[in-house]
Amino acid sequence: MKERKIGFINYTAYGFGDVLGAGSMAVISTWVLFFYTTYCNLGPLQAGIIFASARIIDAVASPLIGYLSDNADATRLGRRFGRRRIFLLIAIPLLPSFALMWVSGQHFLYYLCTYIFFELVYASVLIPYETLAAEMTKDFRKKGMFAGARILVGHMSAIAATILPAWIVSALGGQDSPDTFLIMGGIFSIAFMLVVTFVYLFTWERTKTSAELAHEKAERTSFVKAFTKLYKGLGFTFKIRAFRLHLGMYLGGYISQDIFNAAFTYFAAFALGGMFAYSASESLSLTSYLMASIFTVQTLAVGAVFACVALLPKFFPALTYRFAVVSYIVGIIGLSSFYYFAPESQTGQISWMAIALIFAGIGRGILNYIPWNTYNYMADVDQIVTGQRREGSFAGVMTFVRKATQASAVFAVGAALELGGLIKGEKVQSADVMQSIVMIMTIGPIIVLILGYWVSTKFHLNTDTHTILMDEIARFEAGVREPSSAANQAIIEDLTGWKYEQLWGNNAISGDSELTRKDSTLAGKV
Repeated sequence: MKERKIGFINYTAYGFGDVLGAGSMAVISTWVLFFYTTYCNLGPLQAGIIFASARIIDAVASPLIGYLSDNADATRLGRRFGRRRIFLLIAIPLLPSFALMWVSGQHFLYYLCTYIFFELVYASVLIPYETLAAEMTKDFRKKGMFAGARILVGHMSAIAATILPAWIVSALGGQDSPDTFLIMGGIFSIAFMLVVTFVYLFTWERTKTSAELAHEKAERTSFVKAFTKLYKGLGFTFKIRAFRLHLGMYLGGYISQDIFNAAFTYFAAFALGGMFAYSASESLSLTSYLMASIFTVQTLAVGAVFACVALLPKFFPALTYRFAVVSYIVGIIGLSSFYYFAPESQTGQISWMAIALIFAGIGRGILNYIPWNTYNYMADVDQIVTGQRREGSFAGVMTFVRKATQASAVFAVGAALELGGLIKGEKVQSADVMQSIVMIMTIGPIIVLILGYWVSTKFHLNTDTHTILMDEIARFEAGVREPSSAANQAIIEDLTGWKYEQLWGNNAISGDSELTRKDSTLAGKV
C-alpha cells in the first residue's frame, strides 16, 4: 500500500505533541520536588511516596493502554476516530488536571491523588501518540524527521517550563508566592489541550492488512486471557536485543537528567543563591534562567543533529550518543566546581557558567534526541522476529519505564536530601546541606552516563543496518526464508538477538507460531 504524503504540517503537528510529553516532564522533574518541600509542607520522603505510588498504578495502566491502543479498532469508536487517536480525544477535557497539582497548602492525600490522576491522563495520550511516527511511515529518514520535530518542540516547551516561574515572579512584582506555580500549571494546561487537538487533526494511522485482521480475529479471547497475554507479551519486548540496548541508552541519558534537574533546582536556589546573598524570589528567578539557558542550548544542539539526519545520507546514533555523554559530563563537572572555585570577577563568573552550560546543554540535547530517533525503528526490529507490528506494546513499555525511572530518580534525590539534612519549608539551608546538593548533582548523573556510554558500544542500528533490516523483512513478506547473504544474516542476528531460522514468528515471542507463520505468508501474497 502506498504511503500518504507527509507535509510540513504533519511533522509540525506530531512535534507539537511533545509539548505535553517533554513539557510536563520538564516541569515535574525540575519543580515538583522543590514545590512540595518548599510550599506544601511535605518532606522529601513524603514526596517520594507520591512518586512511588503513582508508579505502582502505572505498572498496570501504561501497558494496558498500549494493548488497548493496538486493538481499539475492534470497537466502533476506534474504527471511526482511530485506534490510537481516540485516546487523544478522550484525554483533551481531562488535561487541566495538571493545574490541580500546583495548589499549595493542601494535605498529602490531595497531592497524591492529583499527581496520580494526571499521570494516568498523560499515559493515555503519550502511549498512543508515540506510535504515530511508525504508523505514518516506514522510511528511516522520515522517522528521523518526526523524531527531530518532536524533540525540537519538546525542548522549546521545556524552556518555557523552566523560565515561566521567573516571568511570573516578575509579573507579581518580585513576590515569592506559591501562586507562581499554580499560574504556570494553568498556562500549561491550556497549551496541552490545544496541542493534543492539533496532533489529532494532522496525524493518521496505517490501515491494517488482511493478514493482521485475520490474525486478530482468530486470536480474539476473553478480557482476562487477553490481559494475561498482554503482560506476557510485554515481557517479550525485552527479548529483542536492539530494544534492550536502546533502553539502556535511553535510561542513561534521561535518568542522568532527572537526577541533575531535581538537584540543580536546589543547587541554584540554595547554593548559588546563598553565594550571592539572593532573596527567595531572586533565587527562584536565578534557577529559572539557568535551567532555561541549559534547555536553550539543548534545543540548538537538537536542531543541529536534526539537520544532520535530514541532510546527510548516513547517521550513526551510537557514536553521536557517546560524544554527547562526554560533553554532558564536562558540563556537570564545570557547574558543580563553580561552587568551590568561582572566580571573584563578574566576567570570570559569567564566562565559567556560560562554558559549563554550553557543554551540558549540547550533551543533554543530543542525549534526548538519539533515543527517540532510534525508538521509531524498534517495531521494525520486532517485526522481523514476530512477523507482527506491535508499536503500542513498545510504547507502553517505554512510557512506563520513562515514568518509573523518573520517579525513582526524583525519589532518590529526595531521600538523599533528607539524609543530607534538608529542612522542608526553609528558604535558607545549612552549608552541609548545600554540600550534599552539589554531590548529588555531580556523582549520580555521571555514574548513570557512564553506564549508558558502555551500552552504546554494543548498539549497531544505523542507516546502513536499518536498510538491510527492511530488505530482509521484504524478503520474508515475499515468502523467502533464506538470508540474502551471510553478512546480512549476521547483522540481523545482532540486531534481534535471535538466530535467523527463528525469525518471522518461528519462536516463543509470537505465541502461536504456526498461526503467525501462516499469517506472515499470507501477508506476502496480499
